[in-house]
Amino acid sequence: MFTKLGEKFTFLFQKYMPNAFVFAMLLTLITGLTALIWLDTTPLEIIKGWYDGFWSLLEFGMQIVLIIITGFAIALSPTVKRTIDKLTNYIKTPRQVYFVVIFIGASLTLVSFGWIVITCVLARELAIRIKGVNYPFLVACVYFSAGSWVTGLSSSIPLLLGTEKNYLIEAGILSEIIPTSLTLGSTLNIAMMVLSVVFAPLMIVLLIPKTKHLKTLEDMLEDKTEKKGLSIKDEALSMKLSFKSISDSLNNGVILQTCIVLMGLTYIIYHFFTNGFQLNFNIMIFIFLIIGLALHKTPMRYVIAMKRSSSNISGVIFQYPFYAGIMGIMLYTGLGEKLAELLASVGTINSYPFYAYLTGGVINFAIPSAGGEFAVVGPSIINAVKEIGIGLPANEVTAMITRASMSIAYGESLTNALQPFYLLLVFPIMGAGIKIQARDVMGYLAIPFIVFFIIQSILVTWMPL
Repeated sequence: MFTKLGEKFTFLFQKYMPNAFVFAMLLTLITGLTALIWLDTTPLEIIKGWYDGFWSLLEFGMQIVLIIITGFAIALSPTVKRTIDKLTNYIKTPRQVYFVVIFIGASLTLVSFGWIVITCVLARELAIRIKGVNYPFLVACVYFSAGSWVTGLSSSIPLLLGTEKNYLIEAGILSEIIPTSLTLGSTLNIAMMVLSVVFAPLMIVLLIPKTKHLKTLEDMLEDKTEKKGLSIKDEALSMKLSFKSISDSLNNGVILQTCIVLMGLTYIIYHFFTNGFQLNFNIMIFIFLIIGLALHKTPMRYVIAMKRSSSNISGVIFQYPFYAGIMGIMLYTGLGEKLAELLASVGTINSYPFYAYLTGGVINFAIPSAGGEFAVVGPSIINAVKEIGIGLPANEVTAMITRASMSIAYGESLTNALQPFYLLLVFPIMGAGIKIQARDVMGYLAIPFIVFFIIQSILVTWMPL
């Protein structure tokens, strides 16, 4: 029953879901029209908000680009290739591929959302080596596995709440930090973690499509000789001159790169010694960069690895500003705050976590960035919770704020299963050399979304912190 229902959803998404860029343009118009109809604002104010927001995610977009290419460069190293070779000795069937990809992907993104790129490379290599893998379904598995990030070490909302002098404290919305022991270390969050790492792989096995017309990676490759290219080492050697030269010694020597790696490792140790195990995009990119340099050994090999890693990132570069523009409309017209106030206003002492969860999910379609979304809706939700908790002890109000904030985070993360934005991280690697669009993938995520929505709604409402 589930597999037939999954095939039906897949057909519907293929029929009705446009290209991810078209989806972004439609969301832009829908958000603008909503602000025009609902709020006391003019078309020019909406367009100005759109333009002002257009450039607000440039730093974030560049971080995403660097996460993709530095992570991919690591995956192209001989060490990772040997590791995958060993892993494939134990994986023999497509069913095992799907299970392992979900499990490993969810485990990796507990450390950092950026590690989805490692899952992508693993999944693509397994698709090459294991016969009969439904490739669009495998892409969906990779994408869904990344949802565990919200329960892990790089979850932006808990990290914000635990940061000294954050903007909520500066604005007087919070009086003190909420430590990660109450957010990431809560019983609720651990339950969500188990849901992603343990339950999700088991669920996916039950949802494997039984279609007779599989789309394997080999079938989808436009260039069937893709796998027969030169290795990075051989390509680097082929670029050497026919005679000895200082330039070739620098390009292909290990001493210079080793010095840079040692400098990088020194800073990484310093960072964690002074800040604790605190992760953000910048330090993750830096770690990926230094690991990649170490694994590829010479500057020329790393240059070639980065060139190969950068070959398919155009979607990230030009689509991020459009989503930033949508965020600008939400922010500068007050639409995001208005939606948050509306949903928070119907909350009660028992139902406020669900409405916070729903708010996070709904706003995510327009602002697919947890930190950006929380900046828009977080203050309104927290103030509403404080109103609901008037008369309660301070520690209980803090617990309510914690639950509401984490509920926003869980809702924001889950609706990525229906929002193709972060497929921009997956397609540069898994879509290389093939024709694949969001509509080929998203239908497989409809049932996992429904199942997780039901379970998470119950957990955020009734699971003890």
